[in-house]
Amino acid sequence: MTATTNHTCFTLEISDHIAHVQLNRPEKANSMIPAFWLEFPKVIDELSQNGDARVIVISSQGKHFCAGMDISVFMEGALDGEPGNPQVSAEAFLHKVHSLQETFTSLERARQPVLVACQGGVIGGAVDMVTAADCRYASADAFFCIQETAIGMTADVGTFPRLAKVIPEGWARQMSYTAERLPAAKAKEIGLVNEVFETPDALLDGVMEIARKIANHSPLAVTGCKRMITYARDHTTADALNYIGVWNAGMLRPDDIRESYVAKSEGRLPEFHKLKKVEPGV
Repeated sequence: MTATTNHTCFTLEISDHIAHVQLNRPEKANSMIPAFWLEFPKVIDELSQNGDARVIVISSQGKHFCAGMDISVFMEGALDGEPGNPQVSAEAFLHKVHSLQETFTSLERARQPVLVACQGGVIGGAVDMVTAADCRYASADAFFCIQETAIGMTADVGTFPRLAKVIPEGWARQMSYTAERLPAAKAKEIGLVNEVFETPDALLDGVMEIARKIANHSPLAVTGCKRMITYARDHTTADALNYIGVWNAGMLRPDDIRESYVAKSEGRLPEFHKLKKVEPGV
C-alpha cells in the first residue's frame, strides 16, 4: 500500500517501508523557501516518531538537486538591524540560525537511515542537508559547492561540523575557502558520496534498491547501527564500546535473530516488528 502527501516544497510517499521525500520545485532549482524550513523537519520528525518507515530516501525533481537557501529566507527580517542596538539583532539572528540548524539535525536524529540521491547542483544549504544524511549517492553530472563563501558569508547551518568528519579535512577546507564545484567523481574519490550512477534515473533506481535492502532487515537492529555509528563518531572508542554493550544488554532481540535465520532457510523475506511509535515530548 502506498500513501502520498503533498507539501509546499516536496512530496512524501511511503511504500514498502520506504519513505520517499522528493523536492518538487524544479523550476526554482528546488531552493529552500521559508515554507521548506518549517515543513521539512516536521515531516522528518513525524516519520521518525511513527516508525512505519524503515528507511528515508531524499531525492528531487529537475536538473538540480537543490540550489540551497532561497534569498527570501534572508529577506524576512533575518538581517534587519535594530537601530542603535546591534546586540539585540545579533541575539535574534542567533535564534534564527539555531532554528535552521535543527531542520537538518532532524535527519541525524531520525531513527531510520537517511539516503540522499543527488543530481546536478548540490549548492549551499543543500550541502548542509546532505552531510546530515547517513549516505549520499550522485549521478555523474552532480557537483557539490559551499556557495556561502562566494556570497560573503560563512556557512552556518551544518556543513562544517559534519563535512570534516565525512571527507579529509584538507578537502573540507579547500571546498569552503574556494567555493569551487566538486564534481561527482572527485566526491566519490574522497568519500563524500558512496556511489556515482551514470544518469539521474539510474541514480534513483540504485538508491531505492539500497533502501529495499535496508528495509528487509530488523528495524531495531538498523536503528541501533545508526545510533552506534553516530555516537562513535562523536565519542572515544572506550565510550562507544561501553554504549554498544549497554544497548545490546537491553535491546538485543533474539526473536529477530531467529526470524532472520528461519526466513533465509525458507527462502522468504523475514518479518519483523516495526519500531514502536513514540510521542514527542512524552
